[in-house]
Amino acid sequence: MTASRAAVLRGSRPSTPAGLAVALLAVVVCTALIYPLRTIAPAVSLGVVYLLGVLVVSTFWGLGLGIVTAVASAIAFNFFHINPTGRFTIADSRNWVALVTFLVVAVAASTLAQLARARADEAEARRQEADLAAETARMLLRGDDLRGSLPMVARRLAQALDLPSAAIELGDVAGDERRLALALSDGDRRLGTLVVPAGLPEPALSRVRERIVPSLEALLAAALEREELQREVVETSALRRSDVLKTALLRAVSHDLRSPLTAILTAAGALSSPGLARAEHDELVADIDQSAHRLSRLVDDLLDLSRLEAREVEPRREWSSVEEVLLAAVDDVGLAPEQYALAIATELPLIRADAAQPERAFANLLENSARYSGGHPVSVRARAVGARIFVRIVARGPGVPAAERARIFEPFHRAPGAANGHRGSGLGLAIVRGFVEANGGRVWVESLPGQGSTFVVELPIDAP
Repeated sequence: MTASRAAVLRGSRPSTPAGLAVALLAVVVCTALIYPLRTIAPAVSLGVVYLLGVLVVSTFWGLGLGIVTAVASAIAFNFFHINPTGRFTIADSRNWVALVTFLVVAVAASTLAQLARARADEAEARRQEADLAAETARMLLRGDDLRGSLPMVARRLAQALDLPSAAIELGDVAGDERRLALALSDGDRRLGTLVVPAGLPEPALSRVRERIVPSLEALLAAALEREELQREVVETSALRRSDVLKTALLRAVSHDLRSPLTAILTAAGALSSPGLARAEHDELVADIDQSAHRLSRLVDDLLDLSRLEAREVEPRREWSSVEEVLLAAVDDVGLAPEQYALAIATELPLIRADAAQPERAFANLLENSARYSGGHPVSVRARAVGARIFVRIVARGPGVPAAERARIFEPFHRAPGAANGHRGSGLGLAIVRGFVEANGGRVWVESLPGQGSTFVVELPIDAP
C-alpha cells in the first residue's frame, strides 16, 4: 500500500448521508461507463467496473455501505446491461452465474477494504501512542522538576486522545461523579493517579486503560527513580563537600588559632616576670593586643564562611553609596593616606545592597592587595558602565599565576608564596566572593606575572 493510500485510510470517516450519496453516484457513473465499453467487450464481463465504486465506498464508509453499494450495483447491472434489459429478469442461466459471481466478488472486495481501513486506523493509533510515549518520556526524564512537568504531560495526553481534560497527580487521588481516577502503580507501589473526565465512551476508556496507563506507569516510575538518584547524588556531593570543609577547618583551627593563642599565652606569662622594664612591658602588651585582634579576625572569618556555606547570609538591601562603602573599608583596614589612591567617578549611582557586606569584601581585598603590593600604594577606581558598577583594586607586585587565578577564591586556599612570610587563613577571598555574590555581583582577578594584580568587583545598579 502506498503512502498516499495509507494517508487516505487514516482519514476520519465522513457522515453516512454523504456515503449514501456517493454510493448512488458511483452506481450511476459505473452504469453509464459500461455503455461505451460494450462495443469492445461483452456486457456480462463488464461488471468489474462496478467494483471501483464498491471499493471507494468501502474504504471511506466501511463494510455496511460497501455491501449496500455492491447490491445496488448488482441490481443496476442486471436491469441495464444483462439481457433482457429494462427488466429484473435473467434469460440466460450463465448470466445468473456472472451476476452472483460479481456480487460475491464485490462483497469480498468491500470486506477487504474495510479490513485495510481497520488496519490503517490501528497503525495510526499505535503511531500516535508511540509519539505520545516518546514526548512524555522527554518531558518527564529531561526536566529537573518532575512535579512541574506533570501538568504539561497531562495537557499533551488530553490533546492526543481528544479528551476534554486530564490530570496526573503523584500519590493516591479519589475519583467522584465528575472524574475517573486511574491508578498508576509499579508493582505494589502506588506512583500516582491519572484523572480523566467521567462518562468517556467505552472504546476511549479501554484505550486509556490498556495502552496509555501501562506506558505512563513505566515512564513515571523511571522519572521518580531518576529524581531519587539525583537527590542522592546532590546529598552525596554536599556531604563530600562538607567533609572537605570540615577537614580544612580543622587544619585551619589547629594551626591558625594556635599561633595567636600561643603568642598571647607567652606574652601574658612574661608580663608576670619581676624586674620587667617599661619598654618590654609595653612591647608585650602590644603583642597581646595584636594577637588578640588577629584571633578575633580569624574567628569572624570562620563564622562568616560558615554562614555563607550554609546560605544563611540574607542581605538587608538598602540604597548605599559605593564611595562611602569604599571609604569605610579603607578606615577598617587602617590604610594610611600614602598607601592608597582613590579615583571614583562623579555622580556614581547608588546600589541596592547590604552595605556591611560589600564593605567587608572591599576591606579584605584592600588588605590582601596592600600586603602583596611591595610597599606601593593600592589604586582603587570605581565607575559605572551601563547597568553595572565596576570597582577595580589595583596593586603592584608579583601578580597571580594563571594556575592560581581560578582557585584563589576557594575556602582555605593559600598562595604558594607569601608576602613578608605572611601565611593567611585562606578565608579572606572566599568571603569576598560570598558577600559580593550574595548582593548580586561578581568578582574576579586580572593579573600578569611580575606586573601586579587587579581585583574587579561588578555590582548591579537598581533604578530607584
